[in-house]
Amino acid sequence: MRRLLAVCAILLAIEVVVLIAIGQAIGVAPTLGLVAVTSSIGAVLLVTEGRRAWRSFRADFNERRPWGNAALDGLLVLVGTVLIVIPGFVSDILGLLLVLPPTRRLARVGLLRAYGGRLSPSDMTTLFGPRRVRAHPGPAVQRPGPPVAREQMVDGGEPIEGEIIQ
Repeated sequence: MRRLLAVCAILLAIEVVVLIAIGQAIGVAPTLGLVAVTSSIGAVLLVTEGRRAWRSFRADFNERRPWGNAALDGLLVLVGTVLIVIPGFVSDILGLLLVLPPTRRLARVGLLRAYGGRLSPSDMTTLFGPRRVRAHPGPAVQRPGPPVAREQMVDGGEPIEGEIIQ
């Protein structure tokens, strides 16, 4: 919580400095006009992108597909549009990055990497679907315990080493 307050205080200070600098460069009235326009755009995006995210979430939920990505996208759109509605240019840029689909996808992946470990693997699979796995052949690794016979393997094939990519 303290980190969040510290980040908010730093962003607020940066926002004030940027507003003053832009106000000195183009004038107070044009700066206030730009702030009003960007806030209006944020309100429109909140409605349109919010509806789109809600429809995506409902479609995934109703069709019994993992709905975690749609829910996380909806949350990121909400946070992004709120940042755009807040007066200021730095918050507008940050909000726009969360609203645009390519950068929103990057934010979602970052959040999952940062906080996905707090969920159990079964919850992660239930919410976000199966994880992608990249496997590549490698040297055999000696494991402790009795060796596994080929007949005991599920597919009768050779074991391979792999890494989980999230």
